[in-house]
Order: sequence, then C-alpha cells, then structure tokens
Amino acid sequence: MDYQLEKSDPLDSRQFEIAVKSLADSLSYGTDASPFLGSGTEYVQSRQYHPGDPIRSIDWRITARTGKYHVKEFETPKRMPCYLLLDTSASMTVSSVKQSKYSAGVFIAGGIAFACLDRISPVSLLGVGDRDIHFPTSLSRGKIMQWLHKLRTYSYREKTQLEQRLRELGPLLINKSLIIVISDFHDPEAITPLKQLGQQHDVVAIQMIDPLEAGIRGAGFVRGREAETGRQITTRGRNLGIDQDVLDQELRRGRVDHISVQTDQPFAYRLRHFFKSRSLLGRGAR
Repeated sequence: MDYQLEKSDPLDSRQFEIAVKSLADSLSYGTDASPFLGSGTEYVQSRQYHPGDPIRSIDWRITARTGKYHVKEFETPKRMPCYLLLDTSASMTVSSVKQSKYSAGVFIAGGIAFACLDRISPVSLLGVGDRDIHFPTSLSRGKIMQWLHKLRTYSYREKTQLEQRLRELGPLLINKSLIIVISDFHDPEAITPLKQLGQQHDVVAIQMIDPLEAGIRGAGFVRGREAETGRQITTRGRNLGIDQDVLDQELRRGRVDHISVQTDQPFAYRLRHFFKSRSLLGRGAR
C-alpha cells in the first residue's frame, strides 16, 4: 500500500538532533551510574590456575596462602536490550495543538534511545502501524539517529497494529528485555499482550494524550470522524477514547509501569522523574 508521508514537526535535522540529545541528557541526569561502564564485572570466587589463564587474573593473596596459583573469576552483568515501540497510526497524528502525539512520541523515543545507549544497552525501534518499520538492536548512535529521522515522517492513513506487534515480539525475546511502548493506547485489545509481556520483562507504557482527548469524555453528544477508518460517528463523549481508570488498573495488575504525557504541557521533567524513580533500566537491570 502506498502512503503519502508528511513530516511530523517543523524542526530541521540539526535542531531535531540537538533536542533529542538534550532530552537524553535530562533523562540520564541524576540516575545511577551504568552497571556496564568501567570493568563491568563483580568478583565471584577464585579457582586454581589452568594453563592459558591470563596472568593479570591471578589472585596473589590466595596464591601466597596456599602455595598454588589461583585466579579470580568475575561475573559480567548482561546488557538488557531496549525495544522501543512507537505507535505510527493515524490517531497519533491528529492534534488540537501545535505538537501532535506522534511528533512528541518520536522525540521521546529518541531521548530514551540515547539515554539507554549511555548505559551500553542496545536499542531497537519498531513502528506500530501498517508500515513495516523494524530497526534491529544496535549500539550505533549514527544508525539510531538515522532511524529517528525516518520515523519523523508519517501517514494519515495508518491503522494501529499494536496488539499484533506485541504478540509477535514476545516469542522473539530470549532474555529479559526492557520494552517501552509509546502510544495513545486507542487499541484496547493491546492491553492483554502488554500485561503478558510484563510478567516476563520490564515493560513501560508511555501514554500520549492530546488535551482535547483529556476532556472529551465529559462532553455530551459528539460528532466526529475516526482517524484510522474515516468513518463519521455521533456518540456520547463518555463512549469515546479509553476509560483511563480501567487502563491504569489493568496496567498496574500486569506489572507495567505507566506514565501519561499531555502534548500541551512540558513533559521532560516528568519523564526524568519517572525514569529516575525506576533507575531508567528499571527492574532486573542489574
């Protein structure tokens, strides 16, 4: 299917890169040091020397006490890969303010990606729409910035595939991973696979909210058009969007950390506080 792509924000490439790196620095500031920097190892035990063992690993203290050469053994922490799932569907591009949910989502994805790279955690970016967007895990800043520039284009016609992408991702993850979903969560069917992933992995849900959506559920009858289908609808405000209380409760039950981001309000500080409280990489990162 052919798509007419639009640019998600007016920033030029240089301005966008500076903004992303600034957000990454903000997310990293005040968090603990990476468990992967420096030697990245912890002493476990000493064992008897075997031919071929490196001389620098010799445990001279035990060697002196026993009269036999011993070497130190260390446990190396595993890198926790980060999978960023960005909702590229049409509902993310509809906006009542200057910055759309999608534009803010790409920006947040970039900041998180570079903050994870600071901790030597490989990053993968996946689009959650009709287009096949899947960038495999990488530690290359240059590659990830290229991916972000590609994600800055969007289509008004894409439908959400969040449920399908989450179900496809689960069987592919061999080791425990950090999964961050950036979406407006207009697909209620996606909550179940998200909760299932939360039982085995470290899962974060960043919910993008347009200010108009925040108050529409309190309105009376509303006429409008569905972004993804183009269908004209007339219904009560309480029937539109999602039930926020139910979403919060379901994600909490599924051990999914959740934060909402309203596009007409500053969000860098809230994200920084949120990730600082969970040490960025969060549960099981060490």
